[in-house]
Amino acid sequence: MANSRQYYPSQDESASPTSARSREWEGPSRWTEYLGPEMASSVSSRSSKHTTSDGHVQSSAASTKALNIQWVVQMIEVAEGLMAKMYRLNQILEYPDPVAHVFSEAFWKAGVFPNHPRICTLLSKKFPENFTKSQLERIDKFSLDSLQDGAELHLQSLEPWIQLLLDLMAFREQALRLILDLSSTVITLLPHQNSLILHAFMDLFCAFVRVNLFAEKIPRKMLLQVYNLLHALSRNDRDCDFYHRLVQFIDSYDPPLKGLQEDLNFVSPRIGEVLEAVGPSIFLSADTRKLRNEGFLSPYHPRFPDILTNSAHPMRAQDLANVTSYREWVLLGYLVCPDELLRVTSIDIALVVLKENLVVTLFRDEYIMLHEDYQLYVLPRVLESKKMAKSGRTKQKEADLEYSVAKQVEKMISEVHDQALQLCDTIHRERRILLKQEIGRMVLFFTDQPSLLAPNIQMVFSALALAQSEVLWYFQHAGIASSRSKAARVIPVDIDPNDPTIGFLLDGMDRLCCLVRKYIAAARGYALSYLSSSAGRIRYLMGTPGIVALDLDPTLKGLFQRIVQHLETIPKTQGETVSAITCDLSEFRKDWLSILMIVTSSRSSINIRHLEKATVSTGKEGLLSEGNAAYNWSRCVDEIEAQLSKHGSLKKLYFYHQHLTTVFRNTMFGPEGRPQHCCAWLSVASSFPECASLIIPEEVTKFGRDAVLYVESLIESIMGGLEGLINILDSEGGFGALESQLLPEQAAAYLNNASRISAPSMKSPRVVGGGGFTLPGHESYPENNKSIKMLEAAIQRLTNLCSILNDMEPICVINHVFVLREYMRECILGNFKRRFLTALQTDNDLQRPSVLESLIRRHMSIVHLAEQHVSMDLTQGIREILLTEAFSGPVSSLHLFEKPAEQQQNTGSAVEVVCNWYMDNIIKDVSGAGILFAPRHKYFKSARPVGGYFAESVTDLKELQAFVRIFGGYGVDRLDRMMKVHTAALVNCIETSLRSNRELIEAAAASMHSGDRGERDASIRQMVDLDTVIGFCIEAGEALAFDELLAEASGAVLEDNASLIHSMIFGIVEHIPEEVPEKKEVRRIKGVANGNGVSGDHDSEWVRLILEEVGGANDNSWSLLPYFFASFMTSNAWNTTGFNIETGGFSNNIHCLARCISAVIAGSEYVRLQREYHHQQQQHQSLSNGHQSSENLDSEFQPRVTAEASIKSSMLLFVKFAASIVLDSWSEANRSHLVAKLIFLDQLCESSPYLPRSSLESHVPYTILRSIYTQYYSNTPSTPLAAASPHHSPSVSLIHASPSMKNSTTPRGSGSGSSNAAAADSGYFKGSSSSVYSQEHYNEPETGNSRSNENSKSKQRGTSRRSGPLDYSTSHKGGSGSNSTGPSPLPRFAVSRSGPISYKQHN
Repeated sequence: MANSRQYYPSQDESASPTSARSREWEGPSRWTEYLGPEMASSVSSRSSKHTTSDGHVQSSAASTKALNIQWVVQMIEVAEGLMAKMYRLNQILEYPDPVAHVFSEAFWKAGVFPNHPRICTLLSKKFPENFTKSQLERIDKFSLDSLQDGAELHLQSLEPWIQLLLDLMAFREQALRLILDLSSTVITLLPHQNSLILHAFMDLFCAFVRVNLFAEKIPRKMLLQVYNLLHALSRNDRDCDFYHRLVQFIDSYDPPLKGLQEDLNFVSPRIGEVLEAVGPSIFLSADTRKLRNEGFLSPYHPRFPDILTNSAHPMRAQDLANVTSYREWVLLGYLVCPDELLRVTSIDIALVVLKENLVVTLFRDEYIMLHEDYQLYVLPRVLESKKMAKSGRTKQKEADLEYSVAKQVEKMISEVHDQALQLCDTIHRERRILLKQEIGRMVLFFTDQPSLLAPNIQMVFSALALAQSEVLWYFQHAGIASSRSKAARVIPVDIDPNDPTIGFLLDGMDRLCCLVRKYIAAARGYALSYLSSSAGRIRYLMGTPGIVALDLDPTLKGLFQRIVQHLETIPKTQGETVSAITCDLSEFRKDWLSILMIVTSSRSSINIRHLEKATVSTGKEGLLSEGNAAYNWSRCVDEIEAQLSKHGSLKKLYFYHQHLTTVFRNTMFGPEGRPQHCCAWLSVASSFPECASLIIPEEVTKFGRDAVLYVESLIESIMGGLEGLINILDSEGGFGALESQLLPEQAAAYLNNASRISAPSMKSPRVVGGGGFTLPGHESYPENNKSIKMLEAAIQRLTNLCSILNDMEPICVINHVFVLREYMRECILGNFKRRFLTALQTDNDLQRPSVLESLIRRHMSIVHLAEQHVSMDLTQGIREILLTEAFSGPVSSLHLFEKPAEQQQNTGSAVEVVCNWYMDNIIKDVSGAGILFAPRHKYFKSARPVGGYFAESVTDLKELQAFVRIFGGYGVDRLDRMMKVHTAALVNCIETSLRSNRELIEAAAASMHSGDRGERDASIRQMVDLDTVIGFCIEAGEALAFDELLAEASGAVLEDNASLIHSMIFGIVEHIPEEVPEKKEVRRIKGVANGNGVSGDHDSEWVRLILEEVGGANDNSWSLLPYFFASFMTSNAWNTTGFNIETGGFSNNIHCLARCISAVIAGSEYVRLQREYHHQQQQHQSLSNGHQSSENLDSEFQPRVTAEASIKSSMLLFVKFAASIVLDSWSEANRSHLVAKLIFLDQLCESSPYLPRSSLESHVPYTILRSIYTQYYSNTPSTPLAAASPHHSPSVSLIHASPSMKNSTTPRGSGSGSSNAAAADSGYFKGSSSSVYSQEHYNEPETGNSRSNENSKSKQRGTSRRSGPLDYSTSHKGGSGSNSTGPSPLPRFAVSRSGPISYKQHN
């Protein structure tokens, strides 16, 4: 390609990188592109040094030999770079199959080859024929023309890959020359004599083999043929200059093993010697029993515990670190040098290694099928040797031996494939178990005895290397499918993806590496002390008579002196300052390698045998043994991290990270998984980016990104497992089973059933026919305690996992830092949030608040369990989540700020769901479930289930208290605001109807006062949409009732959890100044009190707030409310309703109308009078010019009294005219509605705080009411009716005994005020039976005891009868709580909230 550049007229030949390479074809600097920055700089410096020096360096034989060993290291690095380029080309081309000429569609779209498959494939198949013989015009004339048009562009895309072929050819030549040079000049390549040169030589040998085997996987033939065609099309049909050389190179390596066997035939005997020499180490590594029994990987001898250090066989244990390399040498050595298998000892060595492997890894995750290649390329050579031995070409005795060995090798190769398929996984699993045990013991021992880590550091490296090999083998063979030699079918290898030993090995390696890093200063100190003592020994050996007699040449003698000088100048260790010592021993190692290259060379006058014989008489280690040991220990000073990375790094797992993730998920939370292994699985990713080749820039980014994705995937799995453990415990089979309790009904049925049956048998703990209940002690039976064991295991695993994640060091991948503690926190809190939102609603509908609360408490108990093992406040996070889900805006009565805009969509989702459900299904009853309010039971009930429950199971006080405990004040305020909005719309409808019917209402009011019944009825009949307005009022009454229940529940929760705050609010409300207009602070505190059930009149205050917010009651039409409400008595709704003694209400919820009437009248009067007061104050200020008189002081409390009097007057007006309409509409023919209307009016008088209890008696005699209640309750069984509530004392019952007693008690218990009020009320009721009061009588102000009466009414509302009959008796027994001065002329009655009262005659 370099010479082809001469045909480019616009390019200078000297500027071409190819031509530059061609000029340096033989020099080491040719490979600068494939080397790392450090090695490239050293190569360039050496090249310039040899070209510019004046003879000293160039003439030195030592320097030349030292340079050879550097060339070996360089060529190994070049091999890695070449394979990285080929790997990248395969990635770009989507892994084609050039042997079978199978190319995918992505191959042609990759942009490397022209997208003309027919021509390109034909050229590849016709290789090595020239394209001129293929008659391409007849094959595809159109594609050929297209190629000619775009030849220049296609040449540019192919040029880098053609350069790769040229580099492969050059590498072959230089590497072969170097291998031949080393093989022919090095005297010994035995591991115990010359291990350093041996490893360099064999690494180069294996790299050479892998490069050429890997080259078969790229489309070499197509690459060369297509490039040559394009070159000819653009260069006048002339082949490129290097075409024929590349054709010869590719053809000689087609297939590659054929060329390798021919090229390496000259080094075959040396390879055979090496493989025989490493055989004992391979046999030892395969004998797990011997490794365990002899303690090769134990810091103490198993049979002699007193020997703490492994002094029995230190060199053999150290050599185990190289076993992985030895196995690779055997697999590749016998593959390319098959004649060496005919050695007698080679069969056993090959059998051991072949039986354990199915593939040979070439580069990263690329591999070749081992046994198939042995059968294709090794077996024929063996058969050929067998045939030659049989033909008698040699002596008969030798021929028989050769024939016998060849026959054994043939049998071994033929049978070992089946053995490998059956046994390889078993062999490696046993080895993994051994390493798991040995490394585990090693970690425990060195943790307890860290001082022994440094002397045994080489053994630690051996353990790490063996574990590394086993882990890599596991993933290299995962998913491999191999075909048997005698059958064409493919058999997958049975690699268990649930093998837990992988996690143990990863964890053991990680902990062992951490121990080494922790005590790295001690290891360096030990190595430095060894090197210091080694200097004296080497100096002593240099002065022995044998060495003196050798008469070393000046070069070699100077090198030995420099070695001693290096060792003697090592800084001395001074206790704790070891970590601060920086010592670079690279020059020492270079000089020692120079010595080795000289003394092992056949051209040197002094070789290794001379030195050993000269020093063996001393009885100590030989000179070379001391030097090799010093070389190894020197690496523990300044290259210990590199050694740790070499033996303990699992960076190659990057290429199997998909399998890695799968195995992790299968084993981490399996029966043998351990949470503490998480750290090891994650820390593997830190080394993934190191796999990237620097000559492929895009790999650095890709590998880093994949490493981050791997960590994120594993963290997701870990957190998924953490969630799973929490969810297992937070289930009905987990902690839920421990919380299961029998309901009283179930317990009664259980006891009844248990008393009827005989004693159970010992084998059956379950009661047959007992409704599914189990006998006590059933948990102790073996078949039942599995769940308990499962819970214990889940708890232990959860706590262990939390502890491990809490203590885990951050995982660093490039510039990403993963802190597992934070992930764990987010996982636990996120899981709680998801389960909380999921638990809000069941399959049918909303979850009951009490059940939801129990689920939250159960989950919180699990979080508290985990919290004991982490250094984080998870409870605070749970509270923040609950607050976030409850916060839908500031509390209207407490907060003055607006909800931030960024929180509009992010908070309050849970409380919105719950509040909307209550609004739609309870208040609005959109599903038509027949929602009724039961005043007697204080809950709403439904005719059919609302979703999954009846309404009473989600609206009683216990459920609402659970709602308050879950969502707090924010939830209460949100539901309160939603009901206010709904009620405001209903009140607006009432106002609209008032205005539209104003003239008719005024006419009806006038006729009511005048007594004109006909005109009244006519005006009422003309009113529009009266029944619709009644429905709106009933719905508003339902909202009032529900809000009062909610306020009562909120107050109960506040009193239980913050009793001081509750008592403070109660005390403030009692002593708050009563003034109009009220200050903002007073309005806010009253709102707080009203929202917590502390205020005296919840309903009127609530409606008053609504009217103030919407600007209602702002005209004179609201003064007609009593008449408008009285007209409701003519509605047809009364004809279809009936009173229910069980609920204390009516069948169509019309009892809620009473609550609405009282609240709307009271609230509108407060608002109207407050506005009038504002107007009068403005006028007074303008007239008085700022002078305040004493009259203004007296009028400070007047508006409040005026409001109460006005409300009382309006209510009495309503009662008077409503009773009048009811009684006027009665007739003998139609009186079914009379009972409902009278009970309604009686309930209104009872519930309204502004009406005396006997207000109705002025218009309806109580004898009528008594007969009505008697008819209702006489048919009711007396037993449940007579049951008194345990919450009521006799004194409380007596308070309700008479209408005159209602206002005779006050919660404050003040003396004179109470007695005056009692006297006044008593006198009032004495005359009430014969007097008919007009409107003027009701407008008399009550200035003396107005506030006392109000507070007594507020207390009375909390304890008064909500529904039920009047218990009339002929006599009264005084109680301690009564302040009455004497018996009232009215009949007495007693009330109970828990049930109706039977009528009795008291004597």
